[in-house]
Amino acid sequence: MAAPPPLPERAAVRQSFERAAATYDAAATLQREIADRLLERLDYIRLEPARVLDLGSGTGYATKPLRQRFAGAHLVSLDLALTMLDRARDLHQPSWFKRIASPARMDWVCADAEALPLADASVDLVFSNLALQWCDPVRIFAEAARVLRPRGLLLFSTFGPDTLKELRAAFLEVDGKPHVNQFIDMHDLGDQMVRARLADPVMDMEHLTLTYAELRPLLCELKDIGAHNVLPGRERGLMGKSRWARLNTAYETFRREGRLPATYEVVYGHAWKPALAARDSGQQVIHFQPKR
Repeated sequence: MAAPPPLPERAAVRQSFERAAATYDAAATLQREIADRLLERLDYIRLEPARVLDLGSGTGYATKPLRQRFAGAHLVSLDLALTMLDRARDLHQPSWFKRIASPARMDWVCADAEALPLADASVDLVFSNLALQWCDPVRIFAEAARVLRPRGLLLFSTFGPDTLKELRAAFLEVDGKPHVNQFIDMHDLGDQMVRARLADPVMDMEHLTLTYAELRPLLCELKDIGAHNVLPGRERGLMGKSRWARLNTAYETFRREGRLPATYEVVYGHAWKPALAARDSGQQVIHFQPKR
């Protein structure tokens, strides 16, 4: 396994997304597309969860389709940023009549995904769209394994190392400081799930590319969704005119057919909480199914 990239600072992550709640939805076209593709993967999985955790729910884009798909389930929408959660609740909280008429329950929880305030073996599905890259995946997988019931499912999307590779390369021409968050390779994520005792991990990846007429709209979009640089040692001041000019010049080398590309390596993964079996002695045995 390669040396892991530096982890984002949790306080900076929270602050960034707290500030972005009002602008997130208008700028999150890519995030919604990836959420739709992640939701489609549930079409091929047999699962009837009693409780679903939307982990890192943001402004709640996946809330409605998850409620529609699992109409009788208790849905827990959890996010680190309270303003994001408040916006999600305002947009998606059912009316008082629907709350009375519907057997499903809905809870909104502001908490850290790395330390879930949920009981052991209390969730059947952990669904997480583009939250893992802001966390320590070792802790996320350990917490998912803890809160999932036997035969429960973890399904997630995140970003891989090629994400924003053009922007990272352009910044290297400006100075040697970290300006773009770093992302973990999907093979390392698969290994980490195994170490967390999650069974049958499956990983796959695709590249999506957005294009822009110039660099500034890309940077504004990243700011509006809260995707600031939150790495230790990051530059904390505003960029001067000279450095901005060098960054623009460096990014222009990637222009193709009149447009500037921004690459995203989108990683999808899922794994199961193993079933428990009892020996004659009463001991519990965890069965891991071999890959096929």
